[in-house]
Amino acid sequence: MTSLAASRPASPAGDDQEASTAPRADCVADSAGGLTFDVTEPAGTGTRDTVHLLLRLRDRDDEVRLPLSPSADGRLRAALPSTVDLAEGRWNAYAQIAGGEPRRLLPGVNDLRSLVDRAPSGSRGRVAVRIPYATKQGNLSVRSWHRAPHAEAGEIEIDDAGLTVRGRLYGTTASDAVYAEAVKRDDPGLVQRAEVTATGPEFTFALRHDPFADSGPGPWDLWIHPTGESGPRVRLARLLDDVADKKTIFTYPVVRRESAHGPVETGPYYTNDNDLAVRVRAVRSGEDSAEES
Repeated sequence: MTSLAASRPASPAGDDQEASTAPRADCVADSAGGLTFDVTEPAGTGTRDTVHLLLRLRDRDDEVRLPLSPSADGRLRAALPSTVDLAEGRWNAYAQIAGGEPRRLLPGVNDLRSLVDRAPSGSRGRVAVRIPYATKQGNLSVRSWHRAPHAEAGEIEIDDAGLTVRGRLYGTTASDAVYAEAVKRDDPGLVQRAEVTATGPEFTFALRHDPFADSGPGPWDLWIHPTGESGPRVRLARLLDDVADKKTIFTYPVVRRESAHGPVETGPYYTNDNDLAVRVRAVRSGEDSAEES
């Protein structure tokens, strides 16, 4: 899915800056994980003022400050190289003039074409992903992931017996002891282990619906152990594209089972962090099941 479109949401009621005067940023992503921001000059900027682009990790004190320099088209430009560490999470974007109060940036055009079907080498032992997006309030934020190593989920096939997951490893290789497992989130003692077929960095494994259904409602998280029990435990996720929030975008069919807990539905889904999981939810006439994160 390619994103190359302007986003022009209105400022929410009660916002402290007008959309017509708030600085706006166009973003260009590169295949290495870097971002370039082209920002309209904030109102009140003097010719000698120092202006920075400020990224602030939501709900934490982490900040990354990038200098904004004049560019050829009359705007201000800042670059976030892939070599700059950005912790996992959602980073709010601001423009700050000469140490003054930071002003929230609005999203402009997001050119994310280089992220589609991205396949980094993994030679650094990690995968860094940064995707700019518009928040529900109409502001610019950056979603960041930092995985070392990483297991990228790919095609998922579902039939009446179970589901088959294909994927690719980055920053590690699979040994003869490789295996996958599903762990029930609210009861880590419940584990469904699966054999993995690996060819180079590519892997495939299958999980059955019945153990999920028999456990009762609740989500299961999926992991790969590339080198067996003594090695790293790697969370399966889908990160290497241009979709910041996959939970409502990538949807899969469910399979119904009768269980000791009553009728349930099982099926894969992506969490709020774009990690791959399996949900099990009760089927009750006239009731909506609670959403898993």
